[in-house]
Amino acid sequence: SPATSGKLLVVPMEGSHWLSMKDVLVELSKRGHEIVVLAPDSKVLIDSSGMYKLKTYPVPLKKEAMEEHFR
Repeated sequence: SPATSGKLLVVPMEGSHWLSMKDVLVELSKRGHEIVVLAPDSKVLIDSSGMYKLKTYPVPLKKEAMEEHFR
């Protein structure tokens, strides 16, 4: 039997992990789930969407340092 929709808290990692997970979250949202994505304020790839609510939290590492690390 299908699962009922519910509330999800997602704490993703940057990079390909997030890019793959984002498609799953969009589909879950279409099926009625309420989703909150919790990410550091230095996020690079993790972005907001109408399909989920994005909440950020402060970290000592700045966004510029993260971008440099990825380069």
